[in-house]
Amino acid sequence: MNIKQLEVFLAVAQTGSFSKGASATYITQSTVSQHVSALEREFDLPLFDRTGKGALLTEAGKLLALHAGRIIAEMRGAEQALHRFRGAEEAELKVGGSNIPADYMIPAALPRLLQRFPGLTTTVCQGDSRGILDKLLREEVELCVVGSCFDLEGVDYSPLGHDLIRLVVNPGHPWVGRGDVTVAEIAGEPLIFREAGSGTGKSVLEALEQAGVDPRSLKIKAVLGSNEAIKQAVMGGLGVSFVSDLSVRQELDRGDLVAVDLHGLVVARRFHLAARAGRTLSPAAKAFASVMEELYASQPFEAA
Repeated sequence: MNIKQLEVFLAVAQTGSFSKGASATYITQSTVSQHVSALEREFDLPLFDRTGKGALLTEAGKLLALHAGRIIAEMRGAEQALHRFRGAEEAELKVGGSNIPADYMIPAALPRLLQRFPGLTTTVCQGDSRGILDKLLREEVELCVVGSCFDLEGVDYSPLGHDLIRLVVNPGHPWVGRGDVTVAEIAGEPLIFREAGSGTGKSVLEALEQAGVDPRSLKIKAVLGSNEAIKQAVMGGLGVSFVSDLSVRQELDRGDLVAVDLHGLVVARRFHLAARAGRTLSPAAKAFASVMEELYASQPFEAA
């Protein structure tokens, strides 16, 4: 039994005639008879009574017509769904983002994406860079944007824009008003850090180590899981911290926080678009990647 045989069988059932069934399916009447006969031989049951009033369905034919109609409808539904999928219409895209991309970069890209593909539904999963990459490997998301690369088998990275990481203090801190502070002073100051899987935290530790600071000498007073929590803690006087420039611009403009320069050291990182190596992206994922690259791939490094 194959799809063509079922289509021909249904055409005869719906028209009540082998000749009309042939016209409906654009084949000869003899070919129609061959297809119906093949089905009858396969099931060893008559499917039509050939009468002077035309081809009438037997009880077995009625049962097959019921199932064949469902099969053909599902097949046509699958064809339509794949055509919509190819055009990113009525498709669902699941992407991941570490905290800064998920809070700032991806939301900024969605209006452009949805303008091109109004029927697309996008779900954004958020977490630290390592956690989001784990979701990618488990195929819970199709693409992700992260602030740090980890050497993981099966993940390909494409660079996106730069991010400046700022040292921030509350307005009453003694460092406010100074030109800059030395790296050595950081080691003696209470610090608020992001969790271990954070791209921001990873970039800061790498930069401080390269500047000669032993991470074990840092006075880490709190480890928090989001930029918002860190900003509130710094404003409350718990300590100083390093945060993404993208996440802190409003607080700096309002004077709720103050950025302090480090003498001879600029902490920066690149964001990356991550995908599973060797896997074919859906049309919706390709469209998302294209928009992210348009917005961020050539973004220059700039301090705010």
